Amino acid sequence: MAHTVAHHRALPARQAGLFQLISTAFAVWRQRRALAALDANARRDLGLSNEEISIETARPIWDVPQTWRY
Repeated sequence: MAHTVAHHRALPARQAGLFQLISTAFAVWRQRRALAALDANARRDLGLSNEEISIETARPIWDVPQTWRY
């Protein structure tokens, strides 16, 4: 049985950085949308108030924890 190997080109550092930035921004957007969509029981289970969730979901997309930055 023949095996094939996919040839992957590595992205230049600048393109890889841009891809990472867009990927992180999209992940933040998805997570904040999911947080906003939680019902009262889920919010209570997480120990978050409506005010805390409102503050988090109102933050700009680029405002992420330092550990998320590369």
